[in-house]
Amino acid sequence: MIAIGLLFSVFSTALLAAAQLEVDSDASGPFSLVDHNGKPVTDRDFRGKFMLVFFGYTSCPDVCPMDLQIIAQVIDELGEAGDRLQPIFISVDPARDTPEVVAQYASHFHPRLIGLSGSRQQTAAAARNYGVISMKIIDETNPGNYSVNHSALTYLLGPDGKFVAAFDHGTDTEAMTSVILLHLARPVK
Repeated sequence: MIAIGLLFSVFSTALLAAAQLEVDSDASGPFSLVDHNGKPVTDRDFRGKFMLVFFGYTSCPDVCPMDLQIIAQVIDELGEAGDRLQPIFISVDPARDTPEVVAQYASHFHPRLIGLSGSRQQTAAAARNYGVISMKIIDETNPGNYSVNHSALTYLLGPDGKFVAAFDHGTDTEAMTSVILLHLARPVK
């Protein structure tokens, strides 16, 4: 039995190292945003649950839909264990992504995915707390049209709101699910 426990420990350590990124453990923090009902929401509202947080924008043509689809698949793969995890999408484009737009967008991926938006100051503060970088790229031929380049990490936070892990854009669904299950299985400190 000890050999099986040791083998599991070695395997789980290797899996954690292969699927999650090494990032500054301060890459998490408080946020004060608005949900789809226009109700103020803070990070403290999610205490007691793990959070899987992704920053993006609803007009994103590729990165955001891909990573949000992965998050949706992870939630489904986790089954009942996923009830301890709250997936959250935070917009980095508050000019276009009103709470209603974000709510509709999030609902296309998973019914449990919560979309959050807010003022420019609110979304900038949330992004800064996570180390997210975003930059508006204006179309010279049509100045009203723009895209937003942004960092594309998915952050896993513990029930205490502290950083646990980060996953790179396009992380394999099975790998992310396995890493999250390992963290869910660890005793709460």
